[in-house]
Amino acid sequence: MAEGHGKPGREFQELENDLLTRAGRGDRAAFKALYERFQRPLFGFLLRMVKDQAMANELLNDVMLDVWRSASSFEGRSSAGSWIFGIAHNKAISLLRRRREDQMPEDAAESLVDDAATPAETAEQADLGRVMRRLLDKLSPEHRAVLQLTYYQDMSVQEIAVSLDCPVNTVKTRMFYGRQRMRELLSAAGIQGVSA
Repeated sequence: MAEGHGKPGREFQELENDLLTRAGRGDRAAFKALYERFQRPLFGFLLRMVKDQAMANELLNDVMLDVWRSASSFEGRSSAGSWIFGIAHNKAISLLRRRREDQMPEDAAESLVDDAATPAETAEQADLGRVMRRLLDKLSPEHRAVLQLTYYQDMSVQEIAVSLDCPVNTVKTRMFYGRQRMRELLSAAGIQGVSA
């Protein structure tokens, strides 16, 4: 994660907002600094959303191109991070919808195979973080996005609402059901004592 990113303090948010404002005025050095701050966390977020490294890289470039083009419209009503992650979320969701429409023939449901891990496979996966990411991938894109922004980007409910352009109560509802589903998945994988 970029230095100072994660749970940004007010001074980091102000710096990021300033960089975005300066980028909106055509300051390439400010945009470069902004890109360097957000490249890793955005790539991680996008990779967990789309589950494809090449596609996450392409989306990252699309997001940052949109940031460069739209920086002058940033009004500072949210943090630069919330604004940028909002763009990333919208692009990832659009891609996932297109992919779903393109990939699923009508009779595909008959040929689906249950890819759940056996208890022996689960025991072999000693790295809980890897297991958690695998289980997180089984959530709907909406629930996955809320949990990722909460746990991987340390965003508050309010920041997530701004990023996802939805009401705070919608974020809370998605968080509740996302956590509930994670608990079910953890239990089904035989993992006890981990709170989602």
